[in-house]
Amino acid sequence: MKSKMQRAVVPSFLLIAALCVQAFGLHSYVAPRHVRRVSTRRAHVRRLSWNPVFRPSRDSLLRQNEEIDRLELPRIQDDAELEQLKSREELVPIVAGRTLRFDPRLDPSRRYCRPWTRDFVDDLSEAYYKQFHEQIQVNSAVRTVKGQKKLRRHNRNAAPAEGDIASSHLAGITVDLQRRGMTRQQVQWVEQYMTPLRDEGLIEPEEERHQWVFHVAVSGRYADWREAKVLAGVRQDENEPQPDDDVIAGER
Repeated sequence: MKSKMQRAVVPSFLLIAALCVQAFGLHSYVAPRHVRRVSTRRAHVRRLSWNPVFRPSRDSLLRQNEEIDRLELPRIQDDAELEQLKSREELVPIVAGRTLRFDPRLDPSRRYCRPWTRDFVDDLSEAYYKQFHEQIQVNSAVRTVKGQKKLRRHNRNAAPAEGDIASSHLAGITVDLQRRGMTRQQVQWVEQYMTPLRDEGLIEPEEERHQWVFHVAVSGRYADWREAKVLAGVRQDENEPQPDDDVIAGER
């Protein structure tokens, strides 16, 4: 009688154990789904946070190359041509200082650009430093066709070395300015600084997503615009009422 009862109890016990194992397995399966949902939601928030004023586009690349063609500038083929342009001072050095620094990975031989591009960088970095007491960082400037082709082999986001949408770095009119590490307020300030210049056709900026830089091609017209602005400031100073010499000396 006792052995019959034992035989009846054993299957019941096994059935209960099996149900418990299934319940535990179901519970352990649900948890990862919850983790994945949280991860997906966070990724979605990150995607939404990238909403640049200067979105990269094919049209922007076309405008950059149209300006290069208008100025009749060469796409610099190799280091030999690059050194010739430096010696003729058609390319000038970007100078680091109180308001400006370089990414240390940028080769010193590549810290060059067109004169009007350097003027833009100097003007922006001075205004930025005055506002935030921090430096602007230059990550990239002039490049050669040979170097761009090499870059393309391990960075598919880099612009082509040839054609209608070739990288404008190849003509020396463009700089990449570090955006990573800036606060939202600083990014917005730079966007507001550049917007009227873009609207006047003086620069063609893009906010690259993968490299986190402001890619800025500077028009040759920037030099004339800057000179006119300086002259206007000088004339304004000259037209301001000047104190009488006798008053300065204390005589009335």
